[in-house]
Amino acid sequence: MPYITVGKENSGPIDVYYEDHGSGQPIVLIHGFPFNGATWEKLSTPLLAAGYRVITYDRRGFGNSSQPSTGYDYDTLSADLDALMTKLDLRDTILVGHSMGTGEVTRYLGKYGSRRVSRAVLLAPLAPFLLKTADNPEGVDKSLFEGFQSAIIEDRFAYLTQFCKAFFNWDENKGTRVSEEAFRGHWDIGARGSAKGTHDCVAAWLTDFRPDLPRIDVPVLIVQGDQDNVLPYAKTGQRLQPMLPDARLVTLKGAPHGIPWTHPREVAQATAEFIGAKAMSHA
Repeated sequence: MPYITVGKENSGPIDVYYEDHGSGQPIVLIHGFPFNGATWEKLSTPLLAAGYRVITYDRRGFGNSSQPSTGYDYDTLSADLDALMTKLDLRDTILVGHSMGTGEVTRYLGKYGSRRVSRAVLLAPLAPFLLKTADNPEGVDKSLFEGFQSAIIEDRFAYLTQFCKAFFNWDENKGTRVSEEAFRGHWDIGARGSAKGTHDCVAAWLTDFRPDLPRIDVPVLIVQGDQDNVLPYAKTGQRLQPMLPDARLVTLKGAPHGIPWTHPREVAQATAEFIGAKAMSHA
């Protein structure tokens, strides 16, 4: 399996697992919390069929990547992305992030620039800034995130069940857009992640991305459901779009947070129109 080494902790390397398939213009898919690259299957398949080179990777702490005790902040996570982009010498790349993965996209463009990137897609984004502060009254109280971390410490597996319910808007979508098997599959993927990484990633959600936004000089597509119960639409995507002069917002009516799984056709259509791809079909 392909890995890149992005650091070292004590006697062992910190390796990031990736998959690199197809040919053509590269698209890097960056998954959400607390999952891994396997959760992209409903988008990666049509992208491959449309003639793109599709690269997925597992964030440190998750999937087949190493599970270090440190590095779950966006400066480090974006450095991991930069190491992948550099190793594969990717050019004219389309970066696609979902949920927590949109943080890597935003920080990468803010810190490393667009030399290797032509466009970016943010699905259910984290930006601009989730934490309520004196200069960010639209944010969320820090106590909510502290509660998430306490729940993870007390019973991470019970927390994952509640998270998956919010991720899919389970009561509304079970048996239609989400099967019980898909729910269990996502739960299982999350359960295999690092306990320390799962806990520490919550703190990364409070990153202030506002300084990164003026540095983003590529076209951006934002896609989000207006019933997102993980990252509220009014506090994230709807608020973010006016802050990016070259951004388009596509709102999916009634859609939850987990749109790469629940609304793959709508996501694929919006993405295809944005990147100029031919229509992407689903088997």
